Amino acid sequence: MDVMLQAVENAQSLASVLAEYHAENVQVIDVRENCTWTDFFVIATVTSATHLQGLERHIKEWCTEHNINIAHKSQRMSGESGSELWHVIDLGTVVVHLMSEYARSFYELERLWIIDSTG
Repeated sequence: MDVMLQAVENAQSLASVLAEYHAENVQVIDVRENCTWTDFFVIATVTSATHLQGLERHIKEWCTEHNINIAHKSQRMSGESGSELWHVIDLGTVVVHLMSEYARSFYELERLWIIDSTG
């Protein structure tokens, strides 16, 4: 299968898994024209640290089923009661961002990576 087609399918499949397990506002963003180190972001809002951990477990299971290695994983948790959660899971052609509502609204990744074509 074509590598790019596989990346698109992986991003969409991961987004479906996240939505199935109640991640909120799941977005797939094509960053190929603006980024040299990945092709797609999958961004999702989590409701708690426990929710985030569950979603990470489902992502790991998905990776095992699809024979995909996790290249890197990083995490950030700060604020009162972990209000600023942000975990990044790098799968190569797809990078998953699991973020609390606070972190997502503060960092506005969609605004940073989606270029206005009328601009």
